[in-house]
Amino acid sequence: MSDETGSRFDPRRRDLLKAGAGLGLLALGGGVSLASAAGASSRLPLPEYEQWDALEIARRIRVGDITASEALEASLARAEARQAINAFALTHHEMAQEEARRLSALGQREREHLADQAPLAGVPFALKDLGVALEGTRTTHGCAFFRDADPAKQDSTLVARYRAAGLNIFAKTTTPEFGQTATTESRLYGDTRNPWNLSLSSGGSSGGASAAVAAGILPVAHASDGGGSIRIPASACGLFGLKPSRGRVPMGPEHLEGWMGLAAHHVISRTVRDSAWLLALTQGPEPGSRSVPPTDDPLAGLEREPRRLRIALLEQNPFGQPVHPDCLAAARRAAELCEALGHRVEAATLELPVERIFAGMGVATGTGLLYSVRQRERALGRQAREAEFEPINWRTLQHAADFSAAQVFEARAAFDEAGRQVDLLLAEYDLLLSPVTAAPAPPLGALSLDQPYDDYVAAAMQASPFTSIFNMSGHPAMSVPLYWRENGQPIGAQFVGRYAEESRLIGLAARLEEAAPWRQRWPDLVTNA
Repeated sequence: MSDETGSRFDPRRRDLLKAGAGLGLLALGGGVSLASAAGASSRLPLPEYEQWDALEIARRIRVGDITASEALEASLARAEARQAINAFALTHHEMAQEEARRLSALGQREREHLADQAPLAGVPFALKDLGVALEGTRTTHGCAFFRDADPAKQDSTLVARYRAAGLNIFAKTTTPEFGQTATTESRLYGDTRNPWNLSLSSGGSSGGASAAVAAGILPVAHASDGGGSIRIPASACGLFGLKPSRGRVPMGPEHLEGWMGLAAHHVISRTVRDSAWLLALTQGPEPGSRSVPPTDDPLAGLEREPRRLRIALLEQNPFGQPVHPDCLAAARRAAELCEALGHRVEAATLELPVERIFAGMGVATGTGLLYSVRQRERALGRQAREAEFEPINWRTLQHAADFSAAQVFEARAAFDEAGRQVDLLLAEYDLLLSPVTAAPAPPLGALSLDQPYDDYVAAAMQASPFTSIFNMSGHPAMSVPLYWRENGQPIGAQFVGRYAEESRLIGLAARLEEAAPWRQRWPDLVTNA
């Protein structure tokens, strides 16, 4: 199919639905058990539900093993049973139940046609409560100033593509206020907890998405990334998270680019193949697009072995500060596994204008926040009030009002220079490898926007020094879960590819998933339920 809201999908690819990650029990590092969640969920509908990724759920619906209503019931029951993680900001259950009933009433021949028309038909899904619109529902961005925003009059282009693929959207996941920090805590919706340890952050700003997937409520969930907000929560929750190249996944129709190109949308998933399929089903231009990378085939990486790769290992914190030993260990374990697969890994350095690019990031994110708030002020006919924002964001708004046009231009010029330097290094190497964060997932409160600024900054500098570089440069980057700490907490490793070469990242991730499977790793919240 191909139209203004649907992405190009080759129905011949349906045969690839049978391909998936291995379910072996080999694992690298860590001290958690590789338990099956099925037995522990025996008191919930469809005890096998956690073992299925999105593609498997869709296949079972098509062949008649289960109905779309049963799949939705299984997801909603787990959301209720595991509500301690606080992963959902808004729910749209009636809308989803009506869609599930419609799909469940289809005959066998109609269901068989879904493989071509809507290959993920009936799979439960949730959107992040930030930056996207679902017709007839509101998006609050985790902010009290938007609590009573008018319902959307149309779907975002990306949401329309999700629905065309058949995903059944029943909720919006939590996010910190306007996604401005690497945890998911807000005054409006409270703290979202990491399923591996409820006292820790689930990462951010897509922490509701990562918590829901890690807790077995969803196999995959929408996420967005303006400085690491897909990769950081994926790392914190032991999941796969791919940030696409700038412009590859549509962001319109209201805004075709977020935060001056920093932001990208995609998903957090348990399996690599779900992420690849969602990218294939949603990528490509929309009306008004002008800067869209050539879209290679994300599914190609699932089909073929990658050639021998030359990989640069980057361990130096751009801020010159220490990196936690466990974060370095996670990157080094990934390097060892890559070498065991026949690839070559070498230590390298990336030269960047660090002060310029990170100053520019503050200008871009602050200006983006200010723009959104002023739009809302015009709609309400009044100014925003300090009590409607968390302290750090209110401070950001005051500073952003003083930014000059020259500062905004300088910010984008600095991002372009970062992109150039990363391109030069990737001319020597096929991929880059680094830690995802400079420290493991912190306790709740450490990265909250509701605290004194000076206290916040120290923790924030450990959260995204490695990830945000590639938002500024526009390159695709992924967090792969290959390492668990002695206390059972997961930590991801970041791989970065050349612009528009997601298929190479997906190809490597698929091989890593086979060699060191993470799909059977579950937190006690799930296995002891």
